[in-house]
Amino acid sequence: MKIKLTLGLVLLSLSSALFAQSNYKQAIGVRLSPASNYDVFAASYKMFLAEQPALEFNLGVGGNRYAYFVDDYRTTTVSVSAAYQHHFAIKPVDGLKWYVGGGATVFHSSSKHDPFKGVSVGLFPTGGADYKFKKIPLNVSADWRPTFLVAKTDQYNGFYGDGFGIAARYTF
Repeated sequence: MKIKLTLGLVLLSLSSALFAQSNYKQAIGVRLSPASNYDVFAASYKMFLAEQPALEFNLGVGGNRYAYFVDDYRTTTVSVSAAYQHHFAIKPVDGLKWYVGGGATVFHSSSKHDPFKGVSVGLFPTGGADYKFKKIPLNVSADWRPTFLVAKTDQYNGFYGDGFGIAARYTF
């Protein structure tokens, strides 16, 4: 009887360790990246596939103002991005994790100035920190997404290293 009980407890412990989830499974909210050209403000959805791997999706808007001599050109962009993130616990603080990963973005720019119009595609590595508050359904994160444009309109640079962002999301 004791052997069966011990074996049952060991199997239960192993199964809960194997199928353990993050502090939250899904989250929805906003991501702000003020220095970015293509996703200054984005709706953000994050879902954990297991304890460490997660996917994050963003639907953003952005834009910029460019001055050429006496002309003033404004761009407006709409973007979609997806990223894979692999999380690692920071042991002393419950709910705090750091992560690395990568993703892709596609954005469309509109402008009165033709060289800024069109679709651009970028790839980015990502890294950051993620914290889930213990007593309230809130997650906050800070990350860096330097973006390499693999297809772009004429006037955009091929690299944007200023993709720092912060996010706040409701967890469920």
